Amino acid sequence: MTQPATDIATATDLLRAYANGQRDFANVILSEVDLAGADLKGADLSYTDLSGSDLSSANLRGADLSYANLAEANLASADLRGAMLIGTNLMTANLGGTLLAAADYDPQETHFPQGFDPVAQGLKSDR
Repeated sequence: MTQPATDIATATDLLRAYANGQRDFANVILSEVDLAGADLKGADLSYTDLSGSDLSSANLRGADLSYANLAEANLASADLRGAMLIGTNLMTANLGGTLLAAADYDPQETHFPQGFDPVAQGLKSDR
């Protein structure tokens, strides 16, 4: 039996639960954790707080990051293709080399770094 997301208190807890088949991590608070290179493909990370976390080179392909707080997160070279970024706070995130093709975003609610062009990066507007 997998543990409920409310018991996720560390990056190790998250990765262990994912390895055991759990995918629902909505509302988890894990700010400033090291998830560099983590495989979280298809995980529900909606409404999570991953602010200040290292997600560089992580596989977040198809993950639901709707309304997640990724302020100050390092997403350099992460794979977010097809991810849900509706209302996500990416305002101060490092998106250098991040793969974002076909990720969904809301032009009014998703917050990108200053000067970031979601259309040029291949994101899809949900409006």
